[in-house]
Amino acid sequence: MSILKKRAEVPSPAKVSPEVQVVSQGSEAFAQVNAFKIGLLGALGVLVALVIGGLITQLGTVLIYVGVALFIALGLDPLVSRLSRRMPRPLAIGIVFGIVVVILAALLLTIIPIIVSQTTNLVNNFPSYITTLQGEQWVKDLEQQLSGVVSVDDVIKNVQSFLSPDKILSVGGGLLAVGAGVASGVTGSVIVLILTLYFLASIRSMKRVVYRFVPATKRSGFAEITEQITQAVGRYVVGQIALALVNGILSFVFLTVIGAPLPVLLAFIAFLLSLVPLVGTVTGSVIIVLISLFASPATAIAAAIYYLVYMQVEAYVLSPRIMNRAVSVPGAVVVIGAVAGGTIGGVLGALVAIPIAASAIIVIEKVVFPKQDAK
Repeated sequence: MSILKKRAEVPSPAKVSPEVQVVSQGSEAFAQVNAFKIGLLGALGVLVALVIGGLITQLGTVLIYVGVALFIALGLDPLVSRLSRRMPRPLAIGIVFGIVVVILAALLLTIIPIIVSQTTNLVNNFPSYITTLQGEQWVKDLEQQLSGVVSVDDVIKNVQSFLSPDKILSVGGGLLAVGAGVASGVTGSVIVLILTLYFLASIRSMKRVVYRFVPATKRSGFAEITEQITQAVGRYVVGQIALALVNGILSFVFLTVIGAPLPVLLAFIAFLLSLVPLVGTVTGSVIIVLISLFASPATAIAAAIYYLVYMQVEAYVLSPRIMNRAVSVPGAVVVIGAVAGGTIGGVLGALVAIPIAASAIIVIEKVVFPKQDAK
């Protein structure tokens, strides 16, 4: 009976007062307005995110320049710090930066013209190299041995068609695009040099500004980890450049001795690709061996044996001695970082990706693992 009385006390929709109906209708309208505002704000948020993503994509090259200049500055900072103990820091920065500019100018005036000349020679004489290769006796013998399985002559013709000068220029967008690429490279080098000088002069003040964003209670620990990261990245950059120089110089000497074609160009390829650890050395070695095949099979075999031996010496002798104070990056992380960075920003992206991975490893070892071990 009590349940029936309670049900009877509930007013029916027809008996609800007009005031209550107005309030309920107003709440529905208010809910509809809120839903419209939420949808509008959500759409605007997505639009802003797309605009920001587009801006980051457009500024990708500039961000890479900034990253490369920052890592070069971190690599030069230890030398500047040593010199600043005996002289004012601005003078030390001027001396170090002047040495870098002189080295780059010497490269531009001496080695770069030779590289351009030999590259032009390779492109122009590539068809004759292929013709000479097809006439070699060992190619004919290989064709007879692989008869019915693989046509060596067809493989050579496909390679010739793929690497012909016209095909290379069409891939690059023509002579105009190649010239624009050269001009862009020169402009990028100037920008990187200017940014490197700025970072060298203001790296300490930049650190102090960054430290101010961290609460005072955690500032000392953050500063300690940041110093470890910058020092490790600087040593890593210096060590990788040293390894690349060793590979480039030894490659030039050895390739000249065995009579490989275009030794200056091949040595430059070895140096440039060796800046990308692990992946770059292997890639450069394969390219050099294939180009050495144009001279003779014996030259290519000698180059292959040399680089197999060199990679072992680099991995077990040179790299541990040069990189002993830098952070150790696992091989799998190096490969993933190099591929990801190369996909995003080419060679420069691959160079920047490895120090970023090294910095992440330091943060994990110094911050994440201690917190997990303390739980």
